[in-house]
Amino acid sequence: MNFDEAITIHADWKRKLSTYLRKPDGTLHPSEVALDNKCELGKWIAGEGRKFSQLTQFNSLKLEHTRFHKAAADVVRRADAGANTSAEVVLGADSEFSRASGAVVQAIMGMKAASHN
Repeated sequence: MNFDEAITIHADWKRKLSTYLRKPDGTLHPSEVALDNKCELGKWIAGEGRKFSQLTQFNSLKLEHTRFHKAAADVVRRADAGANTSAEVVLGADSEFSRASGAVVQAIMGMKAASHN
């Protein structure tokens, strides 16, 4: 997987969560969503992506990716509990989910830039 594919895969996961929020049907489980090594990006970080472990952005990616999954699990918990999960509240620019997601993309972009130098 290249860096652009990593960003696309991350965006796909965000869309999956957004779709779930429109109709929380129990197909996502907070305990599984919280795991940062089960999605495609997490598998890449733990596998092929380790070849970039010398980059400071790689450690940032690992931390922010974990933070992203914790935030996503919290969003799923809220949806399952019937709490307000409007996009502005849980996925909006000021949400923990959005900040963590942005940090993941930023780390990937930083890795891409550093690896081309």
